[in-house]
Amino acid sequence: MLSKTFQLKRYEGNPILSPLPGSRWESEVTTNPAAWLDEATGEVQMIYRAAGHDVEHRVHFGLAVSKDGFNFRRVNREPILSPLVGSIDNGCVEDPRIIKIGEWYYITAATRPFPPGQYWLNENHHANTNGHFPKDFPVALRKNLTSTQLYLTRDFKEWIRAGRLTNAKLDDRDVIIFPEKIKDKWFTIHRPMQWHGAGFPNAHPAIWIAECEDLLEWKDMKLLAKGEYAWEQKIGANNPPLKTPHGWLQIYHGVGADKQYRLGALLLDLDNPMKVTHRTPEPIYEPTAPYEKEGIYKGVCFPCGHVVMNGTYFLYYGGGDVHCCVATAPLDQFLSHLLANPVR
Repeated sequence: MLSKTFQLKRYEGNPILSPLPGSRWESEVTTNPAAWLDEATGEVQMIYRAAGHDVEHRVHFGLAVSKDGFNFRRVNREPILSPLVGSIDNGCVEDPRIIKIGEWYYITAATRPFPPGQYWLNENHHANTNGHFPKDFPVALRKNLTSTQLYLTRDFKEWIRAGRLTNAKLDDRDVIIFPEKIKDKWFTIHRPMQWHGAGFPNAHPAIWIAECEDLLEWKDMKLLAKGEYAWEQKIGANNPPLKTPHGWLQIYHGVGADKQYRLGALLLDLDNPMKVTHRTPEPIYEPTAPYEKEGIYKGVCFPCGHVVMNGTYFLYYGGGDVHCCVATAPLDQFLSHLLANPVR
């Protein structure tokens, strides 16, 4: 176990949501939740990734809500969003990140043109799935690459499939939109899997950032952060950045040689989010509980959402690629820890 100077507190009632036996669409997986605090109702809205026991492992979104941030109830008996047969997201909609601007929720989601199958049984499943396609087919189809799509809704019932946020030739998930424009520009965070190694400043997949005037336009990405410590080789961003007086708080995951998913945090400059000002040198959270060490993926804490209520920071994460869980900390203590670790 790595040394710790600050740790988020694991909720003793975890998991807060688990697969529903007998369900067609959420009997095997309910994980990687996004979250948004509805100021009007005082409820935390949690959108989670869900899948049943179908061999194709087609992935959907479910919705649950909570008054206290810990105890959630499912809202719908059916998914609020499912893959659309014959479309770019035919295979899955997963790992949501949610922000709200005006009346509209903006949700980014990782998608594939074909279902991912039981990926935990074969790590090369994505590359092997569609080898029968002609060589002139787009690489996204031939390799079943992950793209990130933008979904818009006002009520989680009617949806606009707005389109692709990412380059079709890249496997680019962990794409996140800042919750507001900065100097009239949108900023989006990315994790292009192919961009590492020879010719790149990062040896392993890393966090990139882009600014744009329109969310769906072609983006010129710049490296934001790469793995710096032994516990983080591959890294990727997790939650939509949280605006604080000290900067944008960005949670990220690091995967080391032991394949464990641990969490760190960055502070990004408020006016220039392409600049990292502070960074945690040691993980602020790591998988130790049975529901994190076991599951479809053994040893993973993967958050997609966070909220702040009454000064407490709630981090919502997936445990073992199976469950929804939460960890907390006083926000002021969390920020104090970050501020004690400036980037030099």
